Amino acid sequence: MNQNEVALVTGGNKGIGREIVRQLGLRGLTVYLAARNPELGTAAAAELKDEGLDVRFVQLDVTDVESVDAAAKQVEADSGRLDVLVNNAGIVAEWGTSVADITAEQVRTAYDVNVFGVVSAIHAFVPLLRQSPNARIVNMSSGLGSVNLLSELDGRLATQGLLAYSSSKAALNALTLVYASALRADGIKVNAATPGLVPTDLNTQASVPRGERTVTDGAAVPVALAMLPADGPTGVFRGPGSLDEVAPW
Repeated sequence: MNQNEVALVTGGNKGIGREIVRQLGLRGLTVYLAARNPELGTAAAAELKDEGLDVRFVQLDVTDVESVDAAAKQVEADSGRLDVLVNNAGIVAEWGTSVADITAEQVRTAYDVNVFGVVSAIHAFVPLLRQSPNARIVNMSSGLGSVNLLSELDGRLATQGLLAYSSSKAALNALTLVYASALRADGIKVNAATPGLVPTDLNTQASVPRGERTVTDGAAVPVALAMLPADGPTGVFRGPGSLDEVAPW
């Protein structure tokens, strides 16, 4: 069985997810780079292995429960436990669509990845997280999911009009808090991070500024939450600048 701490990052083959994989690997963790596309995932894992990191590709599509369960079985067979689960995979389904024209199908598409995919991953990996003496779950959220900020109707976030994405991230925030409460008895910490505005494949179609933060900047707080000590907090929403920066729910 693996003697290093073991992490798994969904959507780990590119963007902020890949940088989270890299930074956790640099900290000595064995990291499962989970990606939907085997070709892209294998290539990304190979590049990080060439940097001397213990990175292993595992095929995982968060919208496919059988895929998620198979990935959990692979981690169990290889490592016997999981110390860190980073739910990074995400999608925006409504770029270029006015709010009144956004369809229920677009909202379902966003929720399938951003909400139901997280539930599938946590459900599958909780048994392995319970084998860790210091288990951490990090959910990649967004300021666009902050109900406090969205309540400013003329504010920058509400006027983005990302109905599916914003509401799915608000739902993810609620999941974070309910899981944090429920899993305390198992010693599992569950927290949310916002990476701030980082130009990635997620926002290539955005008609608004995509931000100037790098993927290294965006990965900093999720990685800090992934590396919390046993006495670290649970049920918190942090970022984007630092672990000390409290994001509003």
